[in-house]
Amino acid sequence: MREPLPSDMFDELCPSSLNPIRFGDKWAALVIRCLEHGPRRFSELRVPLRRVSPKVLTASLRSLERDGLVRRTVYAGPSPRVEYELTPLGRSILEPMAAACAWAEEHWAELLEAREAHDGAGRLDPTGS
Repeated sequence: MREPLPSDMFDELCPSSLNPIRFGDKWAALVIRCLEHGPRRFSELRVPLRRVSPKVLTASLRSLERDGLVRRTVYAGPSPRVEYELTPLGRSILEPMAAACAWAEEHWAELLEAREAHDGAGRLDPTGS
């Protein structure tokens, strides 16, 4: 039996939300992190990714599968199920992702400050100049 994914795996203050380096779509890096320690069912992924709608999560999984990063396995039988797991190619992206997350965590305050300054400036000057 696998250990369940924690529901607070990605809190709202997670550095991944500030990371300017993208791995696939908006949610792909979080999906990859959820699959880091082995295969998971869709319902298991929904626990830490509760902010992602089922439709968007499905699209992200399909995109990762298309790129060869995730394998989708269907198990037939009296209680059919589907599991998602990282392929060797998908596992190879874990190290660069860890480096990007460490960078975002190190520069967290600067990233927040820059975004707040930019957003504040945009509200004061609606022309964007």
